Amino acid sequence: MPRAALLSIHARVEGAGPTVWAHRTLVQLWGPRYSAYVVAAKDLGVFSLGRLPEDARGRARAHDTASRLHAFLDGRRMPFGQAGHELGVPPNSLRYGAATGRILMRWEGALQPVVWTVPAPAMDPRHARLELARRYLHTFAPTTAAAFAEWGGIRPAEARSAFEALADELTPVRTPVGDAWMRAADEAAISARSEPAAPARLLPSGDTYYLLWGADRALLVPNAKGRAALWTSRVWPGALLVDGEIVGVWRRSAGDVTIEAWRRLSSVEREAAEAEAMSLPLPGLDGPIAVHFSTQPKRR
Repeated sequence: MPRAALLSIHARVEGAGPTVWAHRTLVQLWGPRYSAYVVAAKDLGVFSLGRLPEDARGRARAHDTASRLHAFLDGRRMPFGQAGHELGVPPNSLRYGAATGRILMRWEGALQPVVWTVPAPAMDPRHARLELARRYLHTFAPTTAAAFAEWGGIRPAEARSAFEALADELTPVRTPVGDAWMRAADEAAISARSEPAAPARLLPSGDTYYLLWGADRALLVPNAKGRAALWTSRVWPGALLVDGEIVGVWRRSAGDVTIEAWRRLSSVEREAAEAEAMSLPLPGLDGPIAVHFSTQPKRR
């Protein structure tokens, strides 16, 4: 999401400022589960057409929604609620058209997203789906077609079809939570010795690093209590990364950052987490960031 994208970029790119999420090389669209996503503009086709329904009814609904909105806006930009009401349709139904790649939006985390239309990406939807699967495997492997379906908000049969089409590019993997797949081209990178991890990072809610589903979550966070604290039934907290491992969660209210560690942090780890929190490029704050720590009590 837009504000989360700011913090995700900050965690990975040195010198990222508070407006980096609005850079001209990035665009926003409704993605999986119709949430707002920030993606590279050059990859719009992958992240839109890659999710276009394969059934005739779903595809027709997507194209019809985008065409109606395009004709109505006629080059204008408008809050999506207003656009929906003036079109005589539920505003949320406009999200169905996002999978055509013709509807873009700008949402700053408050008020309503503003929407407009653009020409459709010059990409075959089938090729987009396969490239989306490759991107997913590159980022989340070892993984499964079922997890790809959950992540992408597509039908399980469509996800299985994509994995089957990529069979020559995949390698089977046995994991502690079951059999899975990875791209053969990524095997060397995954097997290589990793670079030293950052002392601490605060990843925002929904960050790609832990945007996992089902059994895949146990590969990242083996502790069941930790998984319950990170992947809640409501809005997810952010994840506290220390030396490359998730060891807690964090939340923010304005300039107050609360970090809840699942174990006692050393003084060095605590200082690293505090320094990371203080460096967050949060816009619109009236004062400095204040950091509060708590340790999850042991349960008997």
